[in-house]
Amino acid sequence: MAEEAKQPEEKKEDKNAVTIFKVLLGLAFLVLGGWALHRWWPLLLMVIKGTIGLFFILAGIITLAIAKE
Repeated sequence: MAEEAKQPEEKKEDKNAVTIFKVLLGLAFLVLGGWALHRWWPLLLMVIKGTIGLFFILAGIITLAIAKE
């Protein structure tokens, strides 16, 4: 904390600018992700439906491996 008191005002402003940039970038990614989910929702459901069988097979193999021990 002592180092923070010694830092010039410019470095604090730089940190604030970087923090604001990171927040804006995070919000932009959230918006793009939401838009992508909305736009490609039917395709996403198709991928989920297509992989559910593989998921059950994997879960079965893991369950059998645990039961074997």
